[in-house]
Amino acid sequence: MSGLQLNRRDLLRSGAGLMLGFFLPDSRDLLAQQARGQGPIHPNAYIRIASDDSVTLIITKAEMGQGTMTSLSQLLADELDCDWKNVKTEFAPVNPALYGNQGVYGSQSIRTTWFPLRQAGANARAMLLETAAQQWKADKTALRTDAGFVVNPATGAKLSYGSLAEAASKVAVPAAAPLKNPKDFRYIGKSMKRLDTKSKVNGTAKFGLDTRLPGMVYAVIARCPVFGGKVASFDDSKAKAVPGVKKIIQVPSGVAVVAENTWAAMQGRNALLVKYDEGPVAQYSSADIRKMFAEYAEKPGAVAKKAGDADKALASAAKKIEAVYEAPYLSHAPMEPMNCTAVVNSDSCEIWAPTQMQSGGRSTAAQITGLPADSVKLHSTFMGGGFGRRGGTDYISEAVEVAKAMAGTPVKLTWTREDDMQHDLYRPASYVKFAGAVDAQGWPVALTAKVACPSFFGGGRGGAVDSTAVEGIHTLEYTIPNVFVDWRKADPGIPTTFWRAVGYTQNTFFAECFLDELAALGGKDPLEVRRRLLGNSPRLMAVMNKAAESAGWGKAPAGHHQGIAVVNNIGSYTAIVAEVSVTKGAMKLHRVVCAVDCGHIVNPAIIQQQIESGIVYGLSAALKGAITINKGRVEQGNFDRYDVTRINEVPKIDVHIVETDNNPGGIGEASGPAIAPAVANAIFAATGKRLRKMPMKPEDIA
Repeated sequence: MSGLQLNRRDLLRSGAGLMLGFFLPDSRDLLAQQARGQGPIHPNAYIRIASDDSVTLIITKAEMGQGTMTSLSQLLADELDCDWKNVKTEFAPVNPALYGNQGVYGSQSIRTTWFPLRQAGANARAMLLETAAQQWKADKTALRTDAGFVVNPATGAKLSYGSLAEAASKVAVPAAAPLKNPKDFRYIGKSMKRLDTKSKVNGTAKFGLDTRLPGMVYAVIARCPVFGGKVASFDDSKAKAVPGVKKIIQVPSGVAVVAENTWAAMQGRNALLVKYDEGPVAQYSSADIRKMFAEYAEKPGAVAKKAGDADKALASAAKKIEAVYEAPYLSHAPMEPMNCTAVVNSDSCEIWAPTQMQSGGRSTAAQITGLPADSVKLHSTFMGGGFGRRGGTDYISEAVEVAKAMAGTPVKLTWTREDDMQHDLYRPASYVKFAGAVDAQGWPVALTAKVACPSFFGGGRGGAVDSTAVEGIHTLEYTIPNVFVDWRKADPGIPTTFWRAVGYTQNTFFAECFLDELAALGGKDPLEVRRRLLGNSPRLMAVMNKAAESAGWGKAPAGHHQGIAVVNNIGSYTAIVAEVSVTKGAMKLHRVVCAVDCGHIVNPAIIQQQIESGIVYGLSAALKGAITINKGRVEQGNFDRYDVTRINEVPKIDVHIVETDNNPGGIGEASGPAIAPAVANAIFAATGKRLRKMPMKPEDIA
């Protein structure tokens, strides 16, 4: 854009309508095209109101099934007061100058856009009102808006947004137009139909695997089966003889086979003869890793929390107890395996990827190609599941490496299910040694936790403690007077990253089950103990009481038993009651009741869907999921050995949304952490057996 001089008004007018949150297009050809009368350009922005009354929202957050396309549109449409049927959406390109760091993690989509998108809608609405007032020579304060029209109540006249958009682009943008009173919301708080449903049903929605480009070739990569291993040598003569194979390329992660189609590439990979330098991780198997963690738990750690004097309280307590809790590595296992399409030219790189981390993907590509970031264009596609896995950029870097070697030819890189499961970035395994005590009246007075596990960030993230490794333990809101939590990094070299709800996924299981152990030690009802300890956490107390009341705590049908667990993570407060029966050693989960306070509600239906989804995903981890290591290799390769919760295993789920006036919290990761401890605590109520390891296997229950 150097040499092209545009003032603010020119930019606002460049889209033949009203735009807010704009940025400069990356080519002056677009503006020149409009100047020649060849149709409107499509500058990327938060809002675009066109002369046909359509309102386009540029989605800066990834849509991976969590409903952001719809809920973010509700924020805009409500404050703008437009007609819902006129709302359209587009995914945003990567543009840090406009959108900052683009990515979806920590269930932050609504939390980070609740005010900005509403403000953008309110500002645009104010500009439309100002424009109509000028045309009618009327008092702006006497006018109102209604579903895409500015209305003059005194005369009955009305003007559509589309008819006002061009003139409104000349009006000064207000600094901060007044936001609606929540009582006046038209769409926020309503279960609006999802905007992505139709395209996903009729097949027009484009996921990463749907990308097709002229002249595209296809690639797969042979990687060392041992983490950290490297290619020592390879013989590609047989691979080159496979029909359709075009080229064999060594890349940092292994050996890529490029072919006319994915099947030919896979057959070529099967024909490769590769020798690997397996590296030091080959010495580890799951039993060795557990031993390492147990040894680390006996060593001093970095202090994550210290309140009171836990050692002294333990020594003088009426009763005390110790317990060890464990969780395995877990794969993300999204339905759509990792994939990415890229084309690299001498002066540009273009990428199509199902990614949670758009900014990170572009930065990675820029580093590999040596191009300036502005020369890298990344297109976000729909995702067939993310769960934190697509926050990594390894699959993007692989595609760019191969495309760089193919110089100008588009390359689609595809991972098989086995690639996806055996070369994942896993949820860390964890080992925690607890100690706790109760006083003479049976109330908890001390809790200590020695946590040994890898960092969720691989090398760790600043400071002595990786907070995600201990969150859910050191963040407990119970008013236990003496608490000590520390962490020691035990890392055998298995790659790790975020997993839906991050550290809370295992630590809530550990902490909520151990709290039940303290309740039993003191002869108390688990709900009674929690009520005693949550006096300083009214929101968590409220959802717990709601879940208990709705589940009929203490009134389960004959032969059924209940367990409860609570968690405060991602800005939302969640409580779950699980109802189980155990007959001849076989456990059946009959019912799950979940209450959640996520602040202001945007779309109740999407909240319910996400709560149900999190519970089902959490059940897979609680009862089935485990990645095991044998000589540095993952033993699981597909769903035959890495099972997930099946439809016939899903219990009845009752969701209760407790609405408050607080700013919105996250929802995608709210319910996953509490389901495992609720089930484990219910199994204890039924059998008297403490299950301290995930997954909780049938033989442990029998």
